Amino acid sequence: MTVTMQSGDITSIPVDAIVNAANPGLLGGGGVDGAIHRAGGPEILAECQELRRTRLPEGLPRGEAVSTTAGRLPARWVIHTAGPVYSRGEDRSAVLRSCYRSCLSEAARLGARRVSFPLISAGVYGWPLEDAAQIAVDSCSAALKGEAQGVEEVILVAYSPDAEEALRRALAASSSR
Repeated sequence: MTVTMQSGDITSIPVDAIVNAANPGLLGGGGVDGAIHRAGGPEILAECQELRRTRLPEGLPRGEAVSTTAGRLPARWVIHTAGPVYSRGEDRSAVLRSCYRSCLSEAARLGARRVSFPLISAGVYGWPLEDAAQIAVDSCSAALKGEAQGVEEVILVAYSPDAEEALRRALAASSSR
């Protein structure tokens, strides 16, 4: 059970499940969400539309997770989660931690052994990179010891040199504890 970091395009990493930093509407968007929908093809959107029509008519609650096919991605599943928008005036870190825990719980339910994650909420939702990286590392490490039994590896994917450095520091801080 390890948490590692890799740089690059999350849509090209072969894993069992890719986590999508989705918006609550589940119908695609920009950033990681758009990249996953473009690379995975229309099957992902079709399943998201079905989820909205049936189980999630109001959208995906922030901090929760749901899975679909991965379409043409090098994975079996996409696990969608809607992260919180960063706020200086309100501590929403519990919701961000819940995203990671919920995704890993869903991965364990699916039988996924290797799971890749973007830094949830660190893009357009404005979460400060250093804090997002530390929450990702700590949340995934804790979940692997608890609700994510069966998941063997979490790969946190750095989308930029700044994200890579933030993840390196977070992983180092975590291993020194």
